[in-house]
Amino acid sequence: MARRHVSQRIGTVLRTSLGFAAIGFGTSLCSAGLVLLLLSLQGLPDDLGPGRQVILLCALAYVSFAFVVGTVWAGYLQRRTVVWFLAGRRPTLQEATRALRIPVELALVSGTLWAAGAVLFGVLAAVFGTWINAVGVVLTIVLGGLSTAGLTYLAAERVARPLLSMSLDVAGPRGPTSVLTRLVVVWGLSSGVPLVGVLFLILPPHIGDEDPTPSAVLLSTAGLLFGALATALFARAVAAPLQRMRGVLDDIRAGRRDVTVRIDDAGEIGMLQSSVRDLATGLREQERLRDLFGRHVGDDVVRHALEHGVSLSGDVREVCALFVDVADSTTLASELTPDEVARRLNRLFEVVVAATNSHGGLVNKFQGDAALCVFGAPTRHADPATSALRTARQIRDAVCERGELDLGIGVATGQVFAGQLGSRSRLEYTVIGDAVNEAARLTEHAKNVPGRVLASGPTLEGAAASERARWAPHGDVHLRGRRTPTATFTATR
Repeated sequence: MARRHVSQRIGTVLRTSLGFAAIGFGTSLCSAGLVLLLLSLQGLPDDLGPGRQVILLCALAYVSFAFVVGTVWAGYLQRRTVVWFLAGRRPTLQEATRALRIPVELALVSGTLWAAGAVLFGVLAAVFGTWINAVGVVLTIVLGGLSTAGLTYLAAERVARPLLSMSLDVAGPRGPTSVLTRLVVVWGLSSGVPLVGVLFLILPPHIGDEDPTPSAVLLSTAGLLFGALATALFARAVAAPLQRMRGVLDDIRAGRRDVTVRIDDAGEIGMLQSSVRDLATGLREQERLRDLFGRHVGDDVVRHALEHGVSLSGDVREVCALFVDVADSTTLASELTPDEVARRLNRLFEVVVAATNSHGGLVNKFQGDAALCVFGAPTRHADPATSALRTARQIRDAVCERGELDLGIGVATGQVFAGQLGSRSRLEYTVIGDAVNEAARLTEHAKNVPGRVLASGPTLEGAAASERARWAPHGDVHLRGRRTPTATFTATR
């Protein structure tokens, strides 16, 4: 696996290096050919007389010199990047900042070499010709250099994207690249440079003695071609990341939270990519917190909290409370190791949660080896009594089948306060009322009943007839803290 990653990094570096070489050589060759053709159309070499051969030899020598210097210079700039990239490590902030400047620096390399050429051949043209010849040579070379630098800048951004993406993860999208910069370059290649060239051809002092029409046509054609290429690079640089972000936003809208956003632009588009990444990260974190919150308090409580916010309030509800408690837990803790007790309790609570959820109830809290379940809060329940009684029987049957624990289950019905208690910095959703206390007291007696389940009379009265048929009177019991006896029923099957 590691060897494959190394091979991939080497392949990326080679493709990038070859891309930079092709950019430098291709743009310079095309621009140099265009400059030579323009000068020939204007008859400037012939006007230089015997100095024409000297200038041509100097041109060949300088092109070779510029190619060597440009290659070495570009290699030096890239070397600062490939060192950390080939090592497979994250770049430092300084290394990342340097990498983000590569497109601009390559354009500066190209522009510097063309500027030096303009000065050199301008001087030669003035020596062997006239100052008008020198102006013509300088202006033509400058226009060619501007075209070369612009294309180099746009193409280098495209070629260097894999390296720039890693750098942007460290330095962030705050580099020199911007949509405005690209638009200016595209305008210069498609309109600015060709139009300036045409103006210099038709306005005094009328450089060269030949008809300016062929040169104007050539400049217009070159503007169309260079402009089309620059526009294609610009459109690709803007449209591709926007399309990817649109896909990411569609995934987020569809509910996906495991989306990734790659930042591969150093300007405004990169800042937008960073914002979308932060959005996805924030939503993913919110989903994780909501999941953790829901595991602790239940999905219904989560929805209630989101709807009502932080509020130390609640309302009075008619609910059915179901209380489950393990019998003789003290003896159990003394005979088993703590981790074994925890495993058995977890298996019990799995049954409690599954049964309660399947009947539309809420496991409000775990209290050591006991659990309180509520039917009718925070969301209203169509038939809380029937669901609570069915849940009690289902829990009892599942626990008896496993044979790991003995328990008691109490079910009671009544009005309770259901809401958030505590302080604004620490809240807990709970239910408080006589029905909760009654269910807990019934549980104490249920531990000694063969069916291990006791329900109050009002609970049976509110249940469906099909469910009442499964219960039988147990008699009146005196619950702790109550003066009058409570009529109870126990599950028969």
